[in-house]
Amino acid sequence: MRYLKLAELYEETSSTTKRLEKTEILAKFLSLLSPDDRDVLYLLQGDIYPEYDERRIGISNQLAIKAISKATGVEGKKVVSEWKKIGDLGLVAEKLTKTKKQSTLYSHVLTTQKVLDNLRKLPSLEGKGTVEKKLSLIVELLTSASSLEAKYLVRTLIGDLRIGIQESTIKDAMAVAYFPNEDKKEVSEIIQRAIDKSNDLALVFDLVMKKNLKKLEQVELEIGKPIKAMLCKKVTSIKDGFEEVGKPCAIEYKYDGFRLLIHKKGKDIALFTRSLEKVTKQFPEVVDYVLKYVKGDSFILDSEAVGFDRKTKEYKPFQDISQRIRRKYSIEVLRNKLPVEVNVFDILHYHGKSLIDEPFSKRTELIKKIITNSPYKLIHAKQIITGNEKKAEEFYKKALKDNQEGVMMKNLDALYKPGRRVGNMVKMKPEERDLDLVITGAEYGTGKRSGWLSSFILSCRNKKGEYLEVGKVGTGIKEKSDIGISFEELTEKIKPLIISENGKTVKIKPKIVVAVTYQEIQKSPNYNSGWALRFPRFTALRPDKHLSEITTIEEIEKDYQNQKRNYRYG
Repeated sequence: MRYLKLAELYEETSSTTKRLEKTEILAKFLSLLSPDDRDVLYLLQGDIYPEYDERRIGISNQLAIKAISKATGVEGKKVVSEWKKIGDLGLVAEKLTKTKKQSTLYSHVLTTQKVLDNLRKLPSLEGKGTVEKKLSLIVELLTSASSLEAKYLVRTLIGDLRIGIQESTIKDAMAVAYFPNEDKKEVSEIIQRAIDKSNDLALVFDLVMKKNLKKLEQVELEIGKPIKAMLCKKVTSIKDGFEEVGKPCAIEYKYDGFRLLIHKKGKDIALFTRSLEKVTKQFPEVVDYVLKYVKGDSFILDSEAVGFDRKTKEYKPFQDISQRIRRKYSIEVLRNKLPVEVNVFDILHYHGKSLIDEPFSKRTELIKKIITNSPYKLIHAKQIITGNEKKAEEFYKKALKDNQEGVMMKNLDALYKPGRRVGNMVKMKPEERDLDLVITGAEYGTGKRSGWLSSFILSCRNKKGEYLEVGKVGTGIKEKSDIGISFEELTEKIKPLIISENGKTVKIKPKIVVAVTYQEIQKSPNYNSGWALRFPRFTALRPDKHLSEITTIEEIEKDYQNQKRNYRYG
């Protein structure tokens, strides 16, 4: 398939903000694909492999600028100048490709397979001469690209496709394209469940093209292949929680840690965060605990790893333990300095059988049977089952006393729905307001913070996957810090993600998720969300969280309404 067709699809879908129109455009495109084109589904989301695969393109803006310069014959300084003016390297590539000498245009017809072949070589390159090899592979594609193809090639390379196609849109488009006479809602749900279990759009599309709903329903979880964790909604009272999930329900501690999905097959154990990052090497003690305290040859567990003080046995906040997630070195030192306890609260697969379609009550009974509780190593999550508000309140207060965030309330009949924020599982925390947001911009500091980024623009997201600004944060970050994050460290993390610069202000590719607290939400014309956080304070980096999990504009609006109601009635 010609890459130009895909680029034209990108252009058409990005020209409308209406989800139904995007679905129709995409359905028409998908209906024309052959089985050989299945991997195009990855490119639709700016990827080259399934989401669970750790291999990523990983090209910096600087390398993309070099490639554009070499492919178009335009001096690097000119490329940077255009980038600063336009603010989008894809548009820069499009503009400069239009004006390059005709003799260098379209030396070959660019196919999606050629694009995939070259891009898939990039993650595997290492050692001496790596940069030049990567540059050669990229330039080969750009010299064969039309201006439109160049635009989307560069955007794919730097991970900023900007076409507004979400997984849910692709799912609905598959249903429209291949099952026009079936109940769309029912078929979409079957396709979604297959995506949930496989986490592989191309694999699911392969079955969709065969129009085999039965095969789609037979897609199963695979041990060792990470899936997205099920997400929850927020409530502000035990009473509201019972209204959402019903009585009686399971109430568990909401731990101030990070999500850990544990896969075991024989003696092989793999640990994944909620953002699908493999962290087995970072937590060798967890591997030991699983082998020792969980019965079973094969399973997938959902859990929360919580840090604690080895001497006092007091639980520590996520911020203290988060540095272990990404650390590749000094594992043993950190293991002793920042130990974790694993709290298991769900099981998705056991001895060859998927359990996500079983009720939560059955899943939680199995956990209690197969786990031998060993405090400060691995335990079943603290839990009560009740419909009594007084007992629930007492349990909630106990969770806070134990330095945890609050409680989870779970419907006993609920199925496990990977990656979805469902109403049959809710969290309740104290009134301290907190959000997970993504950094999309920053400003360089002055004085002793000169040379560091010191004020960070925060954004939420809307249903279209767009990022909307809601405020700036500069407090809660340290000048220097052994634990937590400093301005210098955050600046180093952000620099490779800078998209454009304007004086002291920089625009940043959305990637770094942070947790912040705030005093209140106000209406504001200063940010494109229409809202502003008053006195936001940085509390932690959240490398374990995926961009799809950050706070939505709807949640901000709901928090604003709850805030008004609280002010009115005290």
